[in-house]
Amino acid sequence: MKNFMEKYNVSRETFEKLSEYHSLLEEWQKKLNLVSKNSFEDAWNRHFADSAQLFKFLPEQAQTLLDFGSGAGFPGMVIAIMAQEKTPYLKVTLVESIKKKTLYLNEVAQRLSVQVTIINDRIENLPPQKVDVITSRAMAPLEKLLDYATPFCKKESVCIFPKGKKYAEELAVAHRRQKFKCRIEASETDAESRILIVSNIQQKRRR
Repeated sequence: MKNFMEKYNVSRETFEKLSEYHSLLEEWQKKLNLVSKNSFEDAWNRHFADSAQLFKFLPEQAQTLLDFGSGAGFPGMVIAIMAQEKTPYLKVTLVESIKKKTLYLNEVAQRLSVQVTIINDRIENLPPQKVDVITSRAMAPLEKLLDYATPFCKKESVCIFPKGKKYAEELAVAHRRQKFKCRIEASETDAESRILIVSNIQQKRRR
């Protein structure tokens, strides 16, 4: 507990909320299979810490965050819980197309009193809106994520996408179709993974 609190600079109250979130994951995992069995056994590292490490990459003055394909709430719900303590002005919206997962997300939000908007729909169906930050974890290849993100990005928007060991391949494919800036950061939870911080996305003209 102390290590997590110090590493991610969260209060005891925030850590207790995350612990209750973990308990709810255990409870609902039995009936909904929210995360893979292998990752569930190390959920604190694979899901909670993996999400919490992204918080430091949020622009300090960001007001709005959109989380694509939230699934069991990683990273969006973890960021929303941390934001209540650190940046209470940040409005977090989770987008998840599978209804049973949004039922779980709503239960987490209600039980933990988390101020978060949860949308049960496909990203393609959302009306375009400009946000400050977009996050997504384990949902789609980078090329596809950038397609999804473009209608929601303004010039200053930042996309934060954790990626696995094939991140370089995904970057190469994406660069063939899109122009963008990308900062690559090491992951604190997996030596082979990276965190891609993308901005200035522009679709290239097809010949």
